[in-house]
Amino acid sequence: MSDKNIFQRIIDREIPAKILYEDDQCLAFPDINPQAPTHVLIIPKKAIAAISDLAPGDEMLVGHMFQVIRALANKLGLTGGYRVVANCGPDAGQAVPHLHFHLLGGRAMNWPPG
Repeated sequence: MSDKNIFQRIIDREIPAKILYEDDQCLAFPDINPQAPTHVLIIPKKAIAAISDLAPGDEMLVGHMFQVIRALANKLGLTGGYRVVANCGPDAGQAVPHLHFHLLGGRAMNWPPG
């Protein structure tokens, strides 16, 4: 049994995923349990467990990921708006210990989110 989390296994192509975007720093694929008509996960290829584990020097990576999110939102036609969510730790609902951003759209979002 591998000690890798599911996202690392997707990065390593051990588990198939419908890759919507990939470059040398990150990749994006649909969430298997979508919470909106459009629900995409954007993950770094670098192993970072959560926002709380970001290190000095990760600013360029996170900024790049937000540029990818913007481009994906445009490509996916989320012209009415979208939400970007990052859960940090189990109390926030983070289920996979690998930094990831949820891109949600295609419906009106409620506030507060939960």
